[in-house]
Amino acid sequence: MSSLPDYEAPPPYIPPPSDAPAKTIRVLGFGAPFQWLRAGWADMRAHPGISGFYGVAFWLMAVILGAVFRSSPEYTMTIASGCLLVGPFLAMGLYEVSRRREAGLVPDLSSSITCWDSHIKSMGMLVLVLIVMELLWGRASLVVFAVFFNTGMPSTSGVMQAIFNPQNWEFVAAYAVVGGAFAMLVFSISAVSIPMILDRDTDAISAAITSLEVMFHNTAVMLLWGALIAALIGASLALPWGVGLLLTGPLLGHGTWYAYRGAVQWPQDVTVP
Repeated sequence: MSSLPDYEAPPPYIPPPSDAPAKTIRVLGFGAPFQWLRAGWADMRAHPGISGFYGVAFWLMAVILGAVFRSSPEYTMTIASGCLLVGPFLAMGLYEVSRRREAGLVPDLSSSITCWDSHIKSMGMLVLVLIVMELLWGRASLVVFAVFFNTGMPSTSGVMQAIFNPQNWEFVAAYAVVGGAFAMLVFSISAVSIPMILDRDTDAISAAITSLEVMFHNTAVMLLWGALIAALIGASLALPWGVGLLLTGPLLGHGTWYAYRGAVQWPQDVTVP
């Protein structure tokens, strides 16, 4: 009787390496957003010409959007969608300037303008998601108006009167809740996703998930960061013709790069603010 061959155990299973390196979501302190702004201001001072170019671009978008809202409010959503389409690509140019400066490279305007071309698929998908969110936000706002104004949509002046009329507090509260929920979702998805796409050439879904993780692990600090963004933009728009955006636009763009670098740590990363 022949003996059975000795049993040979299979080699141990070794999982394939992941395409995306492991990352760590850092715990942030409340001083972090102010450090990001300080680092962004340093980038602006180091390259005022490039930052000024993007500041003018953001300012022109705000001027066009405001003019359309005042003259033809029915086209406001269309122009806002166009701004949302162009804005992330402009912001990526500022991230590229900060990325190069942090890496010890010399930034230049041409490379910052075209830095998105190698990330077009991921950027296109993320921008599409943001536009869909913006359209849903607009539709939800129309529903709120329809519920509280059964005589039809008010005019532009009527909208402003309705918002600032204390007697319409129920409408203001509902509008603020709906708008705040969508604003929070958009901010959570985009807080660090575009800088991550630029830095790691990752897909839009992974970048958006990472951004949500940053928001989840550092909710209070990221809310502070969002409040600073809103306050700076609001103060800029309060100035005549919104000229404050010439400074706050690039400042927040550079600062967002450092928000990503401060919140997301990769293996062998250097320490950043």
